[in-house]
Amino acid sequence: MSPINRRNFMKTTAALGLTSLPSARRGLALSAEQDPLGIRDDFHVTRSFAYLNISLVGPMPTVVHDAAIAYADKQQHNPAASYFESLEIKEQARIKFANLFGANPNEVSLLFSTSDAENIVTDSLDLKPGDNVVVDQLHFATTFVLYRNLEATKGIELRIVPHVNGQARIEDFEARVDARTRVISVAWVSNRNGYRHDLKSLAELAHRHGGYLFADGIQCFGTLPVNLHDIGVDFACGNSYKYLLSSWGAAPFYVREEHLDLIAPDRFGHNQVAESLPEFHFKLKQTAAKYEHAGLIYGTVAQLSAALGYIKQVGLDRIQKHTVGLAQNLRDGVADLGYKMFTPPENPSHIMSFWHGRDLDEIRRALDEERVSITFQESGALIRASVGMYNNQDDVDRLLKVLAKLA
Repeated sequence: MSPINRRNFMKTTAALGLTSLPSARRGLALSAEQDPLGIRDDFHVTRSFAYLNISLVGPMPTVVHDAAIAYADKQQHNPAASYFESLEIKEQARIKFANLFGANPNEVSLLFSTSDAENIVTDSLDLKPGDNVVVDQLHFATTFVLYRNLEATKGIELRIVPHVNGQARIEDFEARVDARTRVISVAWVSNRNGYRHDLKSLAELAHRHGGYLFADGIQCFGTLPVNLHDIGVDFACGNSYKYLLSSWGAAPFYVREEHLDLIAPDRFGHNQVAESLPEFHFKLKQTAAKYEHAGLIYGTVAQLSAALGYIKQVGLDRIQKHTVGLAQNLRDGVADLGYKMFTPPENPSHIMSFWHGRDLDEIRRALDEERVSITFQESGALIRASVGMYNNQDDVDRLLKVLAKLA
């Protein structure tokens, strides 16, 4: 297939979610050491940066970028047909996500954000004064905003597990969970320091006391092999714009099948209609699709569909082994330079963070000079670096080079 014909083929089929082939290689071939997974050239950001910042925003591989262009082209030239194709793309994305992460397609919907998902869950649990919700200090800010509001409006108690040296230990959850615990909520992989929770143990703990486990998977999905059924989590949600390698606004939401009757939609609209009845009555969908009350950001959904195929082809086992290994190398190197670590040792994660203890403007300039992209947190005092499938040891060494100069 010629490059031109191949490009046209990719545009057409990627938009329909039917292909996940990586794009043709451009330029000189990279060595196995430079490109361990054989995909680095699919990510154009690697040509400009040591991009250790996928936990903030993920870069699009070429196949996803092509899907975005193909979708826009179709809307430009034949928008009516594009709309009906969008509905098929949505179903393909739902099926791909379910198959990749160990769920049934009927358990998966597409929302706008992870925040939508946790609000839907808590709205359905009939929380009462005296109930409690258990979270930990390593969770994302949205969860604290939500449950502080429910403290004020519903009279629940928010119990916060403190971290110990960057870990939220299961025994500290056990000390706070009781018969009035309705939900344990965690960031599956912490956005603050990459701490990876043992979800199976947390699910067992919640269920033992009659509660539920909600997992924010935005820093998890796309980074490691996952079987949602086997883990026992009740609810989980991610989003498209980080490790699922797409743009904003397509958040896969998993509701365990046995809870579909319990968890009701929090709003209503035409997209939930399964059957139209006389006199403007309707039979509504009963699967997780019922949480999609209106049209979605279908351009992003087309990207997500292409990205899920791409991730499957690269392989979650390979992605995990590669990214966790590099993140561990980075953590060890930073610790050896004497910086104060926030990420615990031997943490099986692709994210690490540490307190730099240096002048913020100075360290920003040094990183900019070396074209290293990371995230500053905690009012600039904490550096978070995150490893994607496209990174290599050279990227890690560029960050270590900056840190060595400032040590």
